[in-house]
Amino acid sequence: MLPPPPPLMLLPLLLLLLAASSFAAANAKATPPSATAAAGARAGSPAPVPTPWPEQFHAVIFTNLTESGARLQLIDLYYDWPKGRNLNLIHNQLSGDPTYDVEWTNGTSYVFNSASCRTIRFPVGILPPDWLADGAVYLGREHVDGFDCHLWTKVDFIWYYEEVDTGRPVRWNFFNGMQQHVMSFEVGGVLEDSKWQAPAYCFNGDNADTGNVAADRVDVMNSLIRFAGAPAAAMAASFDQ
Repeated sequence: MLPPPPPLMLLPLLLLLLAASSFAAANAKATPPSATAAAGARAGSPAPVPTPWPEQFHAVIFTNLTESGARLQLIDLYYDWPKGRNLNLIHNQLSGDPTYDVEWTNGTSYVFNSASCRTIRFPVGILPPDWLADGAVYLGREHVDGFDCHLWTKVDFIWYYEEVDTGRPVRWNFFNGMQQHVMSFEVGGVLEDSKWQAPAYCFNGDNADTGNVAADRVDVMNSLIRFAGAPAAAMAASFDQ
C-alpha cells in the first residue's frame, strides 16, 4: 500500500459542498477573482466560451500545495480522450521515485510507484474535452503568471485561467488553496502505450480496491478536477452506498 497522501481535504466534505453547489461561501481558502477580473466581466456583453481541451495533449504542471500544509509537485499530465485515459506522472519534491496515477474513463484509477499500488474507483471517469463549458461562470480578464487570461469558475470549486490570445490553459486554483501552473502545453503530445500499463502487483489482490471514494484522500490534480465535471446529483448518489 502507498503511504496516505497529505490531508488536503476530506472527500465526504467535498461531496457535501458539491451537492450544495457552493464552496467559496463556506470556505475561507477560496480564491476570489481580483478586482481587475471582476471589472472585466461587463454586464450585457457576451461572455467568451472556454476553449475545449485538445483530445490529446501533454502538459507539465507545477503544483503548489503549501497553503494546505503539503508539498510541491511537478506533474507530467498526458490526456488521451480517444483512448479514454489520463496519466499524471507525479514527481514529489526531493523524491526520486515518481508516482503514477493512471486514470481510465470507466472510473478506475491505478496509483502506483516502483514498489506498491492501490486501485481507486470513482463514480465518474476522466473529464471530456469540453468539461468546462457546462456550468462555468465567466469572471472576466486577469493578468496572471505574466499572461493576459480569461477567468472562469465552476461550482466555486475551481478557478480556471486561459490565455486570451492562444486559448491555452495557464493556471488552475482550487477552493482549498491548491494552485497549479501550466509550464508547457504540447497539443497532440502522446505517451507510448506501454507506459500506461499498471504493474502486475496492482492485480495481486493486496491493494485497496475501494468502491467508495469517501474512504480515500487523493492529492493529484485530475482526481480533484474531475469532481468539478461531475453532476452534483450523481456524485451525491455515489455516497449513498
